[in-house]
Amino acid sequence: MLKIVIAGGFGAGKTTAVGAVSEITPLSTEEYLTEASTDVDSLEGVEAKQTTTVAFDFGRLSLPDAPVPLELFLFGTPGQDRFIDLWYDLSRGAVGAVVLVDTRRLESSFTPVNFFEDIGLPFIVAVNHFDGAHRYRPEQVRTALELPASVPVVTCDARNPTSVAGVLLTLVGHAVQNAPAGPAHPTSTTTLQDA
Repeated sequence: MLKIVIAGGFGAGKTTAVGAVSEITPLSTEEYLTEASTDVDSLEGVEAKQTTTVAFDFGRLSLPDAPVPLELFLFGTPGQDRFIDLWYDLSRGAVGAVVLVDTRRLESSFTPVNFFEDIGLPFIVAVNHFDGAHRYRPEQVRTALELPASVPVVTCDARNPTSVAGVLLTLVGHAVQNAPAGPAHPTSTTTLQDA
């Protein structure tokens, strides 16, 4: 059993990815966007977005036919920077993370990339191909995000279960190759029990 975090900017497709691949009805904490959030949550580039995750999404995927049978527990983070303290809790005990990228709003990807670099959790970048968005090669995204060659960059369609499962397997392989000698410890000591 492996815990995986799926992070990314606001509207990058995290809830969609968890829902597409989960074999159970995913737990979702989606709430409608209101006028009160217009000063905080920019909808530029995602004007049709009507809801947002306010805690986390949860799903489960069993891969009995993988080289080593796996059961993946998926935790999707909220995308806004104001929820970053929650990311520490969601990352505790995770084997690795997927940073889902929307090239229409690439600047929103820097916070999750920096976050996982800072806490030392292995991660990969998955470029979510939105309909009508310009397609960039993975190496172009690597350059734009200033990622080292050691971080895998792949493309995906967050609506497609096979595509999302492929991303998750890429992450598991990367995490196994880059596993630290001991468990990853986020720099924050805040836990949900402390709240």
